[in-house]
Amino acid sequence: MKLAYWMYAGPAHIGTLRVASSFKNVHAIMHAPLGDDYMNVMRSMLERERDFTAATASIVDRHVLARGSQKRVVDNILRKDQEERPDLIILTPTCTSSILQEDLANFVERASLISNSSVIFADVDHYQVNENQAADRTLEQVVRYYLDRSHTQEALDQFVTNVPSVNIIGIFTLGFHNQHDCRELRRLLRDLDIQINQIIPEGGAVEDLKDLPKAWLNLIPYREVGLMTAMYLNKEYAMPYISTTPMGAVDIAECIRQIHKKIDTLASGSSNKRVDCEAFIDAQTRFVSQAAWFSRSIDCQNLTGKKTVVFGDATHAASITKILAREMGIHVSCAGTFCKHDAEWFKEQIQGFCDEILITDDHAEVGDMIARAEPSAIFGTQMERHIGKRLDIPCGVISAPVHIQNFTLGYRPFLGYEGTNQIADLVYNSFALGMEEHLLDIFGGHDTKEIMDKSLFTNIGLIWNPESRLELSKIPRFVREKVEKNTEKFAQQKGIKTITVEVMYAAKEAFGT
Repeated sequence: MKLAYWMYAGPAHIGTLRVASSFKNVHAIMHAPLGDDYMNVMRSMLERERDFTAATASIVDRHVLARGSQKRVVDNILRKDQEERPDLIILTPTCTSSILQEDLANFVERASLISNSSVIFADVDHYQVNENQAADRTLEQVVRYYLDRSHTQEALDQFVTNVPSVNIIGIFTLGFHNQHDCRELRRLLRDLDIQINQIIPEGGAVEDLKDLPKAWLNLIPYREVGLMTAMYLNKEYAMPYISTTPMGAVDIAECIRQIHKKIDTLASGSSNKRVDCEAFIDAQTRFVSQAAWFSRSIDCQNLTGKKTVVFGDATHAASITKILAREMGIHVSCAGTFCKHDAEWFKEQIQGFCDEILITDDHAEVGDMIARAEPSAIFGTQMERHIGKRLDIPCGVISAPVHIQNFTLGYRPFLGYEGTNQIADLVYNSFALGMEEHLLDIFGGHDTKEIMDKSLFTNIGLIWNPESRLELSKIPRFVREKVEKNTEKFAQQKGIKTITVEVMYAAKEAFGT
């Protein structure tokens, strides 16, 4: 748990609620004070849902603090059981209510004796994990609960489907372009003649979770949510899984090859005819995806030498870094993630594709890094978009945290071959190029706000004397700002406090401007 006015990942109970509200006919109850129940409004607004979010707040107030929570929590569970008739009720505290250290698991046990619905307590440490980690853990807990129950009742059918099939694990509500990515994965697997057994949690029914082991393998498109479930299914039911994110032409091809390799191993001796994987990859890369052609075009070559910074969740930041460096030839000055728990995997993935790696959940540190790097474009979250506005650097949003702008009405996947086209467009349109740069210089940029340098928060201690100010005013306006910026940068590097005409000429010689 961290006290901050802005965070990249929300508190743990939001992750649990996102998983619960993704399943069909599942109700979540928050044991929380007023103010912690903003999930309902957030989901209705961002996902543009026409139905109410199936989440209820069991309010912690002064009466609860005086008498204890057991009666209120149990009564709320039973009330929702009668009103909504859900298949499952999930009880979760929040960081605030966890301070009370009440035995909520015992409350759940008492309620489950009376309730017609199944009731479980979200087993998440709200002080130690964030939204993504809690979502991953909650999904695994729900899957484990229903498979264990089916095994106990001897209702578990472990015979796999007759034709190749997969489970897609990790698509859920409020995910970054998750709905579009899901459509693209459906299309990709259909073209490969692979059936989809289940997609969870989004739109899935908890009563159908007992059929998960029928699939030949599991596909985990995002590391943030679904990996724990896949590892559990692999351990308990020997189900192989693919966790290579099919984003970018190279990794899409690698993901397809891994899927076919697993299927070929499991289908040894089968007479079923399968799609030629290499021919499919070649056709899709040449005729569906335009990214490979675009990377060789003069438009993309204009980006050569441009510096970028990438920051986001581990999945998207790693994939975009590789796409920029490996597929488009763009220089990545720094790549980073706020998923500190997945730092080792992230470092391994982007090693050699960028100059610097940053692992932090402090947006001020990210802002200072961007100011120092002075990239031509940023690819990050909504926070980096705001940082870019302050520094007058364009930013393409490639990762959660989400904003209403990330829930587009049009089709905008990041995964699959159509995703390669969307990413190429995003990258190209994020740069100010050619005549646009010239016009922005002439007319003073997009606005008249002062551009900050080196740090978002500090640029003090430099003084221009009257002679240097006069000399600066003689410089044409369309290059004056650049000269001023480079001169101040030179002075800071040399530890000079007062800028004179001599310092200006020294900076000109150093920077060639």
